[in-house]
Amino acid sequence: MIEKVNPDHPDKIADRIAGAIVDLGYKLQENPKIAVEVLIGHGHCKIIIESSVKYNETDIFEIVYRITRTNNIAIEIIAAKQDEYLANNQKGKVRCGDNGIFKGMPLTEEQQQISYLAHQIYNKYNSDGKYILDMPKNKVIICQSNAKTEELKSIYPTAIINPLGDWIGGTNVDTGATNRKLGSDMGDSITGGRTTRKRFVKS
Repeated sequence: MIEKVNPDHPDKIADRIAGAIVDLGYKLQENPKIAVEVLIGHGHCKIIIESSVKYNETDIFEIVYRITRTNNIAIEIIAAKQDEYLANNQKGKVRCGDNGIFKGMPLTEEQQQISYLAHQIYNKYNSDGKYILDMPKNKVIICQSNAKTEELKSIYPTAIINPLGDWIGGTNVDTGATNRKLGSDMGDSITGGRTTRKRFVKS
């Protein structure tokens, strides 16, 4: 089974916020140490930042407002320094212990097709969606918010469309957290540890 979610899925919104904060850190400091976790939903966004960078909270607020496309959200930021032992262990060398070992794999034809479908539908509806290829049953499941089920059925007659019916997605309907959907981005790639939105060295 292959699952893809689009940029407006709550989990991906959390990932995008975390990623933007990491990118900002690289603009503010050369080779920063940064770890960011984000939980968002129902009008609230909680962000924990462990970093060598001193962030301006206004910049982080602007990131959240830009990505969520609303300023009607309560934002709580917790900033902390990296543990002194971890910081000392990483001086002068690359040591990212909790990320494990990554093995990249090229996308299969099926993974490319479901990715293309996700892009195609998101370009049309530009709202929260999830797309699943159930390979054993050879079925495509499309869960797209803010779209008429019957309209999608006419475009994709062989797919299962919105099994729960029409719905309005986004962070007011569901919660999102960093890392929950990174596996859907990795295809058949594997990791020896939990994938996280952390960078300790320039890639």
